[in-house]
Amino acid sequence: MLAEPVLRPHAEQEYAAELAALAAGDDRERPPGWRLSPWAVTTYLLGGAAADGTLISPKYVGARRLVEVAIATLATDRALLLLGVPGTAKTWLSEHLAAAISGDSTLMVQGTAGTAEEAVRYGWNYARLIAEGPSREALVPSPVMRAMGGGQIARVEELTRMPSDVQDALITILSEKTLPIPELAGELQAVRGFNVIATANDRDRGVNELSSALRRRFNTVVLPVPATAEEEVDIVTRRVAQLGRSIGLPESAGGIARGGGADEIRRVVTVFRELRAGITEDGRAKVKSPSGTLSTAEAISVITSGLALAAHFGDGTLRPSDVAGGITGAVIQDPAADRVIWQEYLETVVAGRDDWGDFYRACREVAG
Repeated sequence: MLAEPVLRPHAEQEYAAELAALAAGDDRERPPGWRLSPWAVTTYLLGGAAADGTLISPKYVGARRLVEVAIATLATDRALLLLGVPGTAKTWLSEHLAAAISGDSTLMVQGTAGTAEEAVRYGWNYARLIAEGPSREALVPSPVMRAMGGGQIARVEELTRMPSDVQDALITILSEKTLPIPELAGELQAVRGFNVIATANDRDRGVNELSSALRRRFNTVVLPVPATAEEEVDIVTRRVAQLGRSIGLPESAGGIARGGGADEIRRVVTVFRELRAGITEDGRAKVKSPSGTLSTAEAISVITSGLALAAHFGDGTLRPSDVAGGITGAVIQDPAADRVIWQEYLETVVAGRDDWGDFYRACREVAG
């Protein structure tokens, strides 16, 4: 019986053929525990070709040197902290780094305000603990503990959302590469190949600053927002196409490829970039910035939702009416202040642009 297709395959599942092709032709030196050499990991992330000619699709669009620094960090005994505003592909890069290096991107701790220390260290099967007392069999390892024992990469997402005392549970793990287990009068020593990739941003509410002791255990790589509109359009187009295939949108690829889809992607990206920067693309007019981040990830969400509307309720071609609701919702996070900013932007910037008439009318209709 065939397994049901999953909604979102892990990176090592979706790109298994690319990883296998790279591994087969990879004759460069590999750090202990790595499935690919640093050179092959870079090719997997940035795109290229394997030794047998297999085309490797780019997973991250950005500066090559930045990716090389991140990979080189993981080849040392230093942990990696990917820092950036929301929507700069921190989680995406973290997942693909773990998939390429360890072949497993699932050893992950999701940081929230309610994350407990057990999620970083270990917990207990209380039925066995009561019946048998402390033992290895009663211990429930965390993803970090499993990564230590297997010589793999552990991922800690949204590190700054975790309470400070839970964050600091990583200090001994990162500095000594051991996890004390006082209940068993022992410890777990990390196998070679173990390391940690953490992601964090300092823009959202609810951020818990990292202690200086913990921050020193990381090499920090700051992921910037896309430098140019063309780069951001490319990122949005690629990710929307991938998402469309994974969720089975009818004719999603065709909707992007046709001229209307490309036009709407560029318009959404332009609007987000101008509102983020507080100035129009041509530099002639200043605009007020709303309270939201208006990240590349949100642009991807707006376009994906628009494609769903176009595919199920239209002719498959992305039009202004399909993205108007999504972009209005992304911009207006504060119903009072942001609505005024959005309406002012529509009247002073969008209304006067050639070939933006349909977009202006669609957004005005939604905004009211």
